[in-house]
Amino acid sequence: MLERLATKLRFRFVARQSAIERQAGAIPYSLVDGQVAVLLVTSRRTGRWVFPKGGLMEGLDPHEAAAQEALEEAGVQGVVADRPLGVWRTIKRRGVIVKPIEVDMYPLLVTLQHETWEEQHERRRHWAGLREARQLLYDPYLADLAMMLRDRV
Repeated sequence: MLERLATKLRFRFVARQSAIERQAGAIPYSLVDGQVAVLLVTSRRTGRWVFPKGGLMEGLDPHEAAAQEALEEAGVQGVVADRPLGVWRTIKRRGVIVKPIEVDMYPLLVTLQHETWEEQHERRRHWAGLREARQLLYDPYLADLAMMLRDRV
């Protein structure tokens, strides 16, 4: 609870200092024996477990950009929702520069998983049930979004 409050306060403080950058992310998921499983990837910089995300792309709607990020970062394709499940607010650090990021997170039902993919040498991927995902995801807000999938599928 205190961690969530601290995260919220840090975001608000940083958002006052610079403009909020908009991004799109995917929550790749599948149903395994009637249970939701999500695909996690490691971030490049810290190696923490996250969902694929990235900047908006010219010529693509945000949900299409989220699907593209899932392909590049996790090597999966599927059916992406055109409405976000929710918004993840985080802070990106580039050296001494700190930037607030708001990421619209779109559910992506995985229909194809490639054995090789663009960022396979930069990231690991891992399928996890929701309970395990809650423990592995470094940000509790990401875990909350993953748990919301139970009510959507």
